[in-house]
Amino acid sequence: MAPNNRARNRNPRPRDDFDGSRPATIPVHGGGPTGPVPGKDEILFLPLGGCSRIGMNMALYGHAGKWLIVDAGVAFMGDEAPGIDSLMADPAFIEERMQDVVGLVVTHAHEDHIGAIHHLWPRLRCPIYASPFASHIIRDRLKEKGAHRAAKVQTFEIGDTLNIGPFRIETIAVTHSIPEPMSLAIRTAAGTVLHTGDWKFDPNPLVGRSTDFAALKRLGDEGLLAMMCDSTNADVPGSTGSEADARAGLIGAFAGRSGAIAVTGFASNVARMTAVAEAAAAVGRKVVLVGRSMLRMEKAAQACGYLDHVPDFMDVREASWTPRDHLVFLCTGSQGEERAALSRLARNEHRELWLEEGDTVIFSARAIPGNEEALAEIHEHLRGMGVEIVTPADAPVHVSGHPKRDDLARMYGLVRPRFAVPVHGTIEHMEAHARLARSCGVERALVPEDGDILRIAKEGTRVIGRIEPKRLANTGRDLIPWIPPVAVDAEEERVAA
Repeated sequence: MAPNNRARNRNPRPRDDFDGSRPATIPVHGGGPTGPVPGKDEILFLPLGGCSRIGMNMALYGHAGKWLIVDAGVAFMGDEAPGIDSLMADPAFIEERMQDVVGLVVTHAHEDHIGAIHHLWPRLRCPIYASPFASHIIRDRLKEKGAHRAAKVQTFEIGDTLNIGPFRIETIAVTHSIPEPMSLAIRTAAGTVLHTGDWKFDPNPLVGRSTDFAALKRLGDEGLLAMMCDSTNADVPGSTGSEADARAGLIGAFAGRSGAIAVTGFASNVARMTAVAEAAAAVGRKVVLVGRSMLRMEKAAQACGYLDHVPDFMDVREASWTPRDHLVFLCTGSQGEERAALSRLARNEHRELWLEEGDTVIFSARAIPGNEEALAEIHEHLRGMGVEIVTPADAPVHVSGHPKRDDLARMYGLVRPRFAVPVHGTIEHMEAHARLARSCGVERALVPEDGDILRIAKEGTRVIGRIEPKRLANTGRDLIPWIPPVAVDAEEERVAA
């Protein structure tokens, strides 16, 4: 999972390797489906989300008259939109073509890739293909909506090949900040494209498999038409660190502490969960999981065997009478979420646990842009209680789950695509990625925005059309159409004043 970002300026600057003109917008509501029908000699790529801001990833691949959906996630709003929990892509375009949809394949179980599935299921109703860990999470969410019996979730192992309509999909193990991430080599009669999903090169991921470098190199040897690749850290030099580095940092941060220690991070990072448990054991402490999401992920990880060799977690009730210098609370709420465990602890509203002077809170996650105000409020509460705060700026207690520039260059060296299509990022991230891809020798790098329809074929790649990407907002109770705020620049504000 990666940061969200605030609304972009309403007049986006021209994109790299694009002439600045906009293709005609295709209407998608009413009157039946319009627009291109994917042919046998081409692959159409249409990002409904994930290519204008980070989050709500949802991509469509079209070939030989059929469509494949990859992921359906949400973007969390933070301070950007009070009263709105998350955004997701409106599936209207693909909903009108459901008779031609062969399935939805999930790359991994982060919310920005699966968080919309249970909300959108009544409108999609297609087979869902996912790994064991992701299947467990998806089924739980569908059960909450009462759709678990009707939904068809097919579980496969990473490394399997899926034959879904005209698509032959090779699932390739990569590493990320969650169990069972994968890249998808989508093979068609028109050529093969690689959808990387979220990834990094981690030599010691702590949980799950390492990257299948042989499979990636084989794609390059066979001839890869295009790669749709993670852009989150494309503007960051160097290589991303290993989860083993975060574990070592946590062990160092725990050493010599008195009082209770609370660690907050993303619940889905099971490797970090194991790292916290091992770091706690190294200093004679036990871990208490605090927060619904943390408990949900622990349940899924236990079911899939990822915690078999991890020290047992302590029950929250037992923790209430355990000496505080024997405790580590692993909490949800690393982004200041109002209803998360850390927020309740900081406001002294948790029914069974508390923080007090002399305790330490470690933020084992980067602060997501847009959540600054919420996090500042949490920090203020904690400091007022006499609690010490440790962030990744203070100690090496976090590593990213996404590739930096050296990692991207290494990936291009392995798979050697003709065409590069940066995804999963802001326009700025993707433009930085496109420049790097060109330096790695690709024939063309094309930066899409949500709603662009790309034609990828042996004779070349280009934008052939566009739909207006619409959004749905989750209020916590309902899904409503989302009307984004219009960004006003400083000059407009001055004139208005």
